[in-house]
Amino acid sequence: MIKLHHLEQSRSLRILWLLEELGLDYSVETYSRDPQTLRAPAQMGQTLPMAKSPIIEDDGQCIVESGAIIEYLTQIKAGGRLAHGPDSPHFAEYQQWMHFVEGSMMPPLVYDLISAATGTDNEGLTGFIQGEADTAFAHAEQRLARHDYLVADAFSAADVNISFALEFGEARGRLGGYPALQAYLARLQDRPAYKAARAKGGNYDLSIFGAGVADR
Repeated sequence: MIKLHHLEQSRSLRILWLLEELGLDYSVETYSRDPQTLRAPAQMGQTLPMAKSPIIEDDGQCIVESGAIIEYLTQIKAGGRLAHGPDSPHFAEYQQWMHFVEGSMMPPLVYDLISAATGTDNEGLTGFIQGEADTAFAHAEQRLARHDYLVADAFSAADVNISFALEFGEARGRLGGYPALQAYLARLQDRPAYKAARAKGGNYDLSIFGAGVADR
């Protein structure tokens, strides 16, 4: 059986959600963030690679990185469901959106968070971060203004993958001015499997990463 090592208030929720969408058998071990550092607890690092979450264990393997886990679950464990493999005419588009999340959308959000938390923001850095975030969010907004989902007008793991970036961006006050993304996120959050994951996943209050993070 698949075992998910799940960190509350993290990207890990999307793996829990995907497991629910795919109807796979799994168990979950939940960890809480350190209240002072907001990082994963020390016990994760004692037995798990890099003390990062999500991590899954399956068939003697320990797999890290959300994208790799999503590919493994959809392609190996679920026979390609909710994914587009090399034989699909939508393969390139699917791969683009899968990599877009951590390659283009999340980096400026993380830079923004670190800059605010460490007090290292300045006009030049803030302008760069804002520009990169606007470019990424506008690109996704353009797509979702014309389509209900990212790929082939059908729900896929690419939609699961982007969810955390949108929720994190919302916590950072970045979704204002993007009505299509707001409506899209609401549709994702209304899915029964998403609600089941939220019920099982513990604390998912992302306001800890919000605009007031520098005051913590």
